[in-house]
Amino acid sequence: MALVRGGLPGELVEAELHKRKNHLEGRVIRVLEPSPDRVDLPLPPSADLPMRYEAQLRVKQGFVEEALTRVGWVEAEVAPIRPSPRELRYRSAAQYLRLPTGGLGYRAPESHEPVAIEEDLLVAEFIEDARRQVGSWPLVDVEEVAFKGSFKEGQTLAALISPTRRGLKKMAEQMVKEGLAGVWWAEPDPRGRFRGRLAHLAGKAILMEDFGGVLAPVDPVSFSQVNPLAAGELYQEAATLVKGGARALELFAGVGALALHLAPRYAEVLAIEINPRSIQLGQKNAKKQGVENLRFIRDDARNLEKFLPADLVVLDPPRAGLVRELRQTLIEKGPPELLYIACDPATWARDVGELVRAGGYELRFVRPYDFFPYTHHVEVLSYLTRST
Repeated sequence: MALVRGGLPGELVEAELHKRKNHLEGRVIRVLEPSPDRVDLPLPPSADLPMRYEAQLRVKQGFVEEALTRVGWVEAEVAPIRPSPRELRYRSAAQYLRLPTGGLGYRAPESHEPVAIEEDLLVAEFIEDARRQVGSWPLVDVEEVAFKGSFKEGQTLAALISPTRRGLKKMAEQMVKEGLAGVWWAEPDPRGRFRGRLAHLAGKAILMEDFGGVLAPVDPVSFSQVNPLAAGELYQEAATLVKGGARALELFAGVGALALHLAPRYAEVLAIEINPRSIQLGQKNAKKQGVENLRFIRDDARNLEKFLPADLVVLDPPRAGLVRELRQTLIEKGPPELLYIACDPATWARDVGELVRAGGYELRFVRPYDFFPYTHHVEVLSYLTRST
């Protein structure tokens, strides 16, 4: 079996392949017989699904259905995929490389070589405007620039990723005068994005975004969903699936956008998050919104057991899914209801399969959501219950 980046179902392609442990992987060199669904748009390198939008949705629906049966070994109906409210211009965040020739572009997915772009059709208009503005500056010592904007406010924040912030403050102040809402500095760190030192340089530190009727803070140095319009729809549906009760726990809670949707249904909602800045922002926002039954706690999701019992646990883990310790806690001592939101169908299906077989849970609802048009990525909303 060969997994070929850039090829579409039914196409005949010439590809460069490399052997992996159990399969071949590669990239398309030339399309010999294109699919009738292929579209010719000037898309960025991350857009690996250049198909008519209706065809993309069919493919992503199939990803989730196949993962559930082949990886999870679970038979369940999958509700029709929910399209993104915007097919293009849907991203409110992006991170770009400073190009050696000037301006801001991308890294190629496999080679990581710099790729110049004329226009990025996947980012919102306010992000594209900011990319052009900041890219016109002589960004000495700046390696990359991360942007985070708000559809609600129509503004953009930038984070200049550089080993030093020397000389950046004056430039940041001028960027704000020219239209950016605010500028941060972030030190590169081999442990991952925004794990090093951070400093707010000029303008606003945060923006407010609407996630399906609740307001939550966003900035370029903390995690939040990059398609808030689609995420808001998912959060709204998630809140309708649960029964309500005394206590709900949300793991990997971020700034608590989903927790705010759940707060009217539960006497107490605990938002468990490891990132101290996300906790600070979430606490301040809950107080500002007048939500008194939402409490933020800094802790690792592995420590779920000490917050039990609960009527509901909400899971929204990174792409790798649930770590074994957390799966085992859920199997042995988990609540009667689970909401599991996932960004990787394969690891989600693995976890759901184990919760069903070893934990006695029943998968009651599954719906894919398209947060990332023109890419292979797909979000999954699922709801599980068991008798206690």
